[in-house]
Formats: sequence, C-alpha cells, structure tokens
Amino acid sequence: MKNFSYLSLLFLLGGISYLSAQGSDNFIEFNDRKNVVHGVYIGITTHIGEIDDKETYLGGLKIAYVANQQFEVGFSGVFFYSQQNLPGFSFSDNEDLIGAYGGLHLEPIFFSKSRVNLSFPILIGAGGVAYVDGDRDFDDDFDNDINESDAVFVLEPGANALFNISRYLQIEAGVRYRFSSRLDLQPGPITRINGFSAGLGIKVGVFNLGRNRYKKNIDNER
Repeated sequence: MKNFSYLSLLFLLGGISYLSAQGSDNFIEFNDRKNVVHGVYIGITTHIGEIDDKETYLGGLKIAYVANQQFEVGFSGVFFYSQQNLPGFSFSDNEDLIGAYGGLHLEPIFFSKSRVNLSFPILIGAGGVAYVDGDRDFDDDFDNDINESDAVFVLEPGANALFNISRYLQIEAGVRYRFSSRLDLQPGPITRINGFSAGLGIKVGVFNLGRNRYKKNIDNER
C-alpha cells in the first residue's frame, strides 16, 4: 500500500510537469505596472542648424537618469561651429563662430510603453562663444586663432521622436530652438546665437532596470 502511494505521488507530479510543459503556450509574459523602472544612459547627438542665417554644425553629449521611462534628468553639453565667413576684421577676412555650452537636461516622455515615444527635451545652461579664423591651419596653436570671445546663457527647448530599438539602445530624431543671452563680440554683427537645428542622436544604456516580469494564464483571463 505504501509503495502504491509513492507510485501514485510520482505519477501525479509527472503528470503536472507534463501538462505544464504542454500548456506553456497558454501563458504570456507581462510587466508589473506597479513596479518602478529606472534607467541610465550616455547619448551622442549631431545636428545641423543656423545662426544668423548661416549654416551651423552642432554635436552633443548627454548623461541622464530615466525615471520610470517617463522623465529624464541629467547633464547635456553641446559644441558648435558656424560658418559665418565674416569679412573686415583686423585678424582675418574670414571669421567663423565657434562655441560650447552645457547644463541641466530635462526631458518629459509621453507614450513610454510604445515602441515609438514622443518627448520634449529642454537644456538650461551656459557656455562661451568666440570668433575664429576660418582659414586657420589646424596644425597651429588653436588658441592663437581665437580673436574675440564672450560668455553666453542658453535655453534650448525641443521635440523628439524616440525609437526604442532594445532595452539597451534608443534612437532619437528631433528639432530644437536655441535662445541665448546677448553677446558682446566686437567687431561683428552677431549679438545672439538663437536659431533652429534638427538632427539625430543615439542613446546607449539600460532603460528598464528593475523591470519585474511575471506570467498569466490566458485561459484565466477569458
């Protein structure tokens, strides 16, 4: 009798295991919506825009924390080069504009559960702007080519489409507009570095740390 009980128990456990394996297709995986998701990433951006109606190239670097896939906060830095081709300076007849600025990066994210998200980033920061000889030789001392410089404060809002490639990779495409404080660069016609820019970026990191997955039986939800 005891041996029969053991055999019955083994048969029952085996049957349960078999049914579980056969019914695995009846389960789907969910994210726990109550679970807070964290993320961190490093991002690189490249934009083309304008300053004083002249072509301008911008490159940026971002480091940010992502809260629950809905809001980013971090640091963003931007370097730009604007082909102004300004004549009549004592140092050069082909002056261009260079500069860099950085500061607080904030970005609310909408439709974060979808493959494509919409976000509205804003950069609040400060930096420096300078005229530089557009005909300079990069083999020379770069500091000797800077003719006039000034500090600048920047506010740069924008709009992005975010494409979630994987939990480690995200692509962004968007536009932004740069507002700046008034410059005192003499001589020269440029008083602000305001202007639109558009471009692409890539973010590499982990966007859903702490994600908790569990399974539900489809039949139970009918």
